[in-house]
This record gives sequence, C-alpha cells and structure tokens, in this order.
Amino acid sequence: MGLISKAGRYGGTYAQKDIAFEFASWISVEFKLYLIKEFQRLKEHEFAQLGWDIRRNLAKVNYQIHTDAIKENLIPDTLTKQQINTVYATEADLLNIALFGITAQQWRNENPTLAGNMRDHANIHQLVCLANMESMNTQYISEGVSLMKQLQN
Repeated sequence: MGLISKAGRYGGTYAQKDIAFEFASWISVEFKLYLIKEFQRLKEHEFAQLGWDIRRNLAKVNYQIHTDAIKENLIPDTLTKQQINTVYATEADLLNIALFGITAQQWRNENPTLAGNMRDHANIHQLVCLANMESMNTQYISEGVSLMKQLQN
C-alpha cells in the first residue's frame, strides 16, 4: 500500500516517495519544476560517471583471462622480457587489427595528441566486440589454434 493515514497524536498522512512527489508537484508548480530539474541533473551526473565506468570495465572484462592464456600457452621460460612483451603486443594487435583495422602503434602515430590508447577511445559497441574477441582468442590460444587459423575465424 502506497498511502497511509493515521489519526490522533503522532498521526499524519504518509506516502510512498513517488506518490508524495506527485502529490507535492500537483500542489506546487514550482516544486514540480524543481523536481524535474533536479532529476535531470542527477541523471546527467550518474550517466557521466556510469558511462566512464562501464567503458573501463568493458575494456578490461576479459583482459586478465586473455593475458593469462597467453602467459600459460605462448610464452616459454626461455624468452627475454622484451620478447615476452612482443608476444603480448602481437596478440593484442591481432585483435586491434580485426576490430579497428590498425595496430596500437599505428593508432598512437595517427593520434599523438590523444591521451591513453585506442581502447580508451573506443565506443561501447567496439568494447563489447573486443571483450567477445578476447574471450574467443583465449579459447583459441588454449586449444593451440595457430595465428593463421585465428585470423580465418
């Protein structure tokens, strides 16, 4: 029940907040306008924070399992630190080329004034695709599927 009325001492009328807001906005046009403006302000603030957070989470959702698969399946103990970095970069660029059409280095060269990397500037749709591609690539790596086979898929 959204509305309660009690008589007597400590009595009064109590309503669920949405009903109370509607009643108050019916009584006062100024209050209704204040509510609408405040709601819009809060939603804009929420979207600004949520939008950034969702994008960052999408960018990293499968990153850890992808890098773990690379570490466990593609990097022998005999590689140097530079060679290990090259293996990780090659796998990342495989996905970058498939999704964005360019490598991370090419993107940096074309966008020297932008902070971050191409994934920081990707839209939501691209980040969802990237998360799915990382998941698929993790499976391919774990199954020992060659890079050429991966590119064909």
